[in-house]
Amino acid sequence: MTYIARAALAAAVSEAGGLGMIETLTEEGRADLSRVRDLTTKPVAANLMIQGWKRDPSIVDILAAAGVRHVFTSAGDPALFTARLHDAGLTVVHVVGSLKGALKAADAGVDALVVEGVEGGGFKSLLGASTMVLLPLVADRIDLPIIAAGGICDARSAAAAVVLGAEGVQMGTRMLASAESGVHANFKNAIVDADDSGTVLLDVPGNPTMRVLRTGLAQRVAANDANAHLLGRITELYFGGDLDASVANTGQVSSRIVDLPPVADIVRETWAGVAAVLDSAAARAGYS
Repeated sequence: MTYIARAALAAAVSEAGGLGMIETLTEEGRADLSRVRDLTTKPVAANLMIQGWKRDPSIVDILAAAGVRHVFTSAGDPALFTARLHDAGLTVVHVVGSLKGALKAADAGVDALVVEGVEGGGFKSLLGASTMVLLPLVADRIDLPIIAAGGICDARSAAAAVVLGAEGVQMGTRMLASAESGVHANFKNAIVDADDSGTVLLDVPGNPTMRVLRTGLAQRVAANDANAHLLGRITELYFGGDLDASVANTGQVSSRIVDLPPVADIVRETWAGVAAVLDSAAARAGYS
């Protein structure tokens, strides 16, 4: 979550018992790798968007100098950075959206995978499978720890991910719609107001396919409005609240999000609730 995954949000997640993450594509994000230490002493991960750094391996030195120990790589060939990151003593988790991508990441030597279905927000493939299909498909073929993403916001969805083969979950849209998230209230409220048709996959020539909120500019683009252009003024949307300034990368799980609680409540209720959900399912199925 470029611009969004910053020190305050990451620290709140880590303090609550999760693993917060900081983006490194922006200068401010990289500065937050050190700044976050004023907010928490607990582990915080970093995201390395490979396409943004593929010609500049200095990011590995930046991460190591900041004391980062866990790196989530995404959007590119994992072979470009995995060995360098390992040489620096870092654990590498790669984000994949297909079985082919998962096999490639395993061959590159990553330590774990984030398996994200097409219902997740952001860059996607029109041919992508849902988390319910993709997660067990990857789990059956690859012997690596798996973190599930896409469609997860609470104990029930986290429990489903465990049953399908995951050891943990990653929540983007749910954390975006939290008290500590730095985005504008208009963006947060648009997530809360979204129904099950509230997002759309935009496939505009010359742009990557993205799942975004079907509101403001995105709604006009999806309706083929000739005057609607992807302006890319993303910070005006994120922090100014102008939903016509750009498109808002958001997952389908927004339809299940109805409030804006503190991160600590989200993590606690998700973690504490998983065992209860699994026990309840077992009881309904007739198992003790």
